[in-house]
Amino acid sequence: MTNSANRQPIGLLAGWGRFPIAFAEKARSVGLPVVCVAIRGEASPELIPLATRHYWTRPLQMGGMIRSFRREGVESVVMAGKVHKASLMHQPWKLIRFLPDWRTFSWWYLRKRRDNRDDTLLLSVVEEFRRDGLHIESAFTLCPELLVNPGVLTKRAPTVREERDIAFGWEMAKEMGRLDVGQSVAVKDRAVLAVEAIEGTDRAILRAGEWCRAGGFVVVKVAKPNQDMRFDVPTVGCTTVENLHRAGGRVLAIEANKTIVLDREATLALADRYGLTVVALSLS
Repeated sequence: MTNSANRQPIGLLAGWGRFPIAFAEKARSVGLPVVCVAIRGEASPELIPLATRHYWTRPLQMGGMIRSFRREGVESVVMAGKVHKASLMHQPWKLIRFLPDWRTFSWWYLRKRRDNRDDTLLLSVVEEFRRDGLHIESAFTLCPELLVNPGVLTKRAPTVREERDIAFGWEMAKEMGRLDVGQSVAVKDRAVLAVEAIEGTDRAILRAGEWCRAGGFVVVKVAKPNQDMRFDVPTVGCTTVENLHRAGGRVLAIEANKTIVLDREATLALADRYGLTVVALSLS
C-alpha cells in the first residue's frame, strides 16, 4: 500500500446510504487519506474507522464543513450520499431546529438562485466551497467500478411486454430528469403509476404499489440528461430491491455507466431470490 502520510488527503462530505462507505473503503484500500465530514442524522458511524480524520456536522453548518476541510489541508472534496431535502426545507421552525451557521444562513437567504431544485442547490453549494479553495470532484475518478455496465444483471430477463414498459418509462424518466424533478418512474402497460419527486425512489416505488394492487410493474431509474457526475448520481441497492418486492414490482431498469449498484453481489442475489429483474441499459 502507498504511504498515506505522503499523499494529499481527499475530503469526503458524507450523507445517507452506503455510497460514502464504499468510497471511503476504496480510498483506504489505495492508501489515500480521507478527511470525512459526516452529516449527523444522515451519515453512518461506520465511516469513523475508515477515515484518517472524522468530523460530525449538522446539515446546515456549511461554514463548519469548510473550516474542517481547510484545517486538514484538503483541496478536493467528494460529495457522496443523500441528504433528505424534505426534512430540511419543509419542517416547521427549521431555523431553530437545525441552527444554521452564518455561512449557511447567508448562502440560503442572501445568495440569488432562480429556484430550489436539486441541481440549482447543489451547484450553488459547489460554488460556495470554491470560494474557499475547495473543489468538488467526482467520486468515480477513484472508483469507476461502482458504475454498472450494460446487461441483464439477474437470472430473469424482462419479457417483451416489460421491455415496452421500460422504453416508455425511460422516456418519461428522462423528461422528469430534464426538469430536475426526480430520476425514477413506475410504469405498467405504458401508463405512469408514480413519479419520484422530493420523497425519493423508495417511497415512489411503495406509492406505485398502492395504486397497482395487481403488481408486476416496472421501475425505471435514469441519470438526468446532463447528469453532473459529481453529485446526485442514481443509486440502487438492497433497499431498492426490498421495496420493489414489497410493493409488487417485477422489474428495475437502470441506466448503464451512470448508475451505482451498491453491495452489488448481495443486491442481485436478493433480486434473484425474489424472482425480480434488474437490467442496465443505454437507450439514449
